[in-house]
Amino acid sequence: MENKLPITRLSKFFGQEDFDLNIQMGREYLHGDLNMKLVIYQVDREKTETDDVYAEVGKDDTKFLPPVEFNALVKIDSPKNSTYQSGVVRYLEPGNLTFSVYLSHIEELGITIRYGDYIGYADTEDKLRFYTVVDDGKVTSDNKHKMFGYKPHYRTIICSPAQETEFRGV
Repeated sequence: MENKLPITRLSKFFGQEDFDLNIQMGREYLHGDLNMKLVIYQVDREKTETDDVYAEVGKDDTKFLPPVEFNALVKIDSPKNSTYQSGVVRYLEPGNLTFSVYLSHIEELGITIRYGDYIGYADTEDKLRFYTVVDDGKVTSDNKHKMFGYKPHYRTIICSPAQETEFRGV
């Protein structure tokens, strides 16, 4: 049995009804007005077989659950222009994708965003860019992720661009 501890801090000025109303209004704005959609390709950790020695997976041996579309607030960092060690050859890498998603939204969809999953985001009408989750944002106990210090309501996930040969969608 799970023990529940009621959160009574701020109850004179802010409670569960206020919290729920703020979440509802935020979700209406995010899902209705902004309508930023992403697609998650969750690694099926039960069906994916790993190497016995290093627990690695072969290039095309990763198995995925069916893709799920979800809404989030998206930020894409500027591209990074770098050089290899000698400084002669330059390369330009796309920036990281950082998105914030309501906890209630991912719970309703029944998805779990974990390190190593892939995220698809439409760059243009005909190009879907893929990213891999490098920080799953599961720690939400900081003030940034809590509404007025009351309780957490969203996660911030950071993804790095996947190479075109690394993941091509399911």
